[in-house]
Amino acid sequence: MPTPAAARASLRRNLSLRDLVVFGLLFIGPLAPVGVFGVLDARADGAVALVYVLATLAMACTAWSYAQMSRMIPHAGSVFAYASEGLGRPAGFIAEWMAMLDYLLIPAVAYLFSGIALHALVPSVPAWLFTVVAFAVTTYLNLSGIGVAARAGRLVLYAEIAVLAVFMVSAVVVLATGTPQRPWATPFAGMGTLGAGAVAGAISIAVLSFLGFDAIASFAEESAGDARQVGKAIVICLVAAGMVFVAQTYLVGVLSATTPAELAANPARQGTAFYDVARLAVGAWLATVLAVTKAVGPAFSAMTGQAAAARLLFGMARDGRLPRALAIVDARHGTPRAALATTALLTLTVAVWAARRDDGLSVLVSIVDVGALAAFTLLHASVVGYYLVQRKGVAGVAHWIVPIVGALVTIWVLLEASAMAQGVGAVWLVLGGIAFVASRRERATA
Repeated sequence: MPTPAAARASLRRNLSLRDLVVFGLLFIGPLAPVGVFGVLDARADGAVALVYVLATLAMACTAWSYAQMSRMIPHAGSVFAYASEGLGRPAGFIAEWMAMLDYLLIPAVAYLFSGIALHALVPSVPAWLFTVVAFAVTTYLNLSGIGVAARAGRLVLYAEIAVLAVFMVSAVVVLATGTPQRPWATPFAGMGTLGAGAVAGAISIAVLSFLGFDAIASFAEESAGDARQVGKAIVICLVAAGMVFVAQTYLVGVLSATTPAELAANPARQGTAFYDVARLAVGAWLATVLAVTKAVGPAFSAMTGQAAAARLLFGMARDGRLPRALAIVDARHGTPRAALATTALLTLTVAVWAARRDDGLSVLVSIVDVGALAAFTLLHASVVGYYLVQRKGVAGVAHWIVPIVGALVTIWVLLEASAMAQGVGAVWLVLGGIAFVASRRERATA
């Protein structure tokens, strides 16, 4: 059992609805489709906007489940707290153990992405050094308090939105004064015979653009509103991201002079497809601005991820599932300083290690995806367990249908993951089982 001090440990409630939405959007990134547009365009025969509409609907089930559980269980442990209440402590431990692959490693992915992008802009500075600088700045903001981090994140998010707005307005002007490169309906209907299998494969990639909105639930104990505010923020974040993703991919889709078949035949061009459209349709200056924004933005996505991961460790430590020192709250800033320091150390180690490997980014991304999707699956099971099996809430038809559909979606995307990612996830799951048994034995002998 947790010590009395750990049981009383709590975080400051000073986050507004706007702050929560900002954290979610900052983690996702308004420009998330930029890097995967070419891949989706090639796979879905040009129907990228349709893919994002369907991906948004698919992830809506996960948002709904988070909203339901965060309303009833407003704790910092997030999916650990939800699964513990809905399915029991063993399932709660495993859910959060799998989520660690997401929360603890996604900041490293974002820092690494920022370091690689900045290195591409300034080749004389190595990627690992840019990674360390980005880490140092954002970790300082997190240690300064959630309010400071929220204000800094808000400024960065507004800058990203401004850049996106410039692109979209420029694209509309080009289309209004000229003609589209593809038929107007292409982003929704494709350029040929649109196959269900092709769309499904693209959706399995597109849903990964939304990973991070669930981090909002980790700040439940710091929400200044009522129990519904976190759920409302999650839904707003998902809807806003979905609308922005559909809008920008529609504009790029009709402006692209390169056909999906050409992208499919030349995989090397897929990663820069969005930038190429901006450069040819609007100007080289816009492609550069987009590149700079995509270089800086991930560092602040990592800041949000690091803060969310610290809350995850804090919640588990306070419950006695991790060393209780991680449940200590800094009296001055109201932050889980020990949990933040632990998360930061792991993030820095992994990010620098990956930055020095050619395949570092792909390895980390695959592991993060499996962890997040496994945790989402257990989240949906928690809704059924909490509302229906335990009868702790007023259950309706939606408490059966929505989580089951959501679980089917996340399981399907998991099955679409690479064999390597699935293997890493399986090994991590086994380690989690061992850790759980060891923790129970330790408490039994204490």
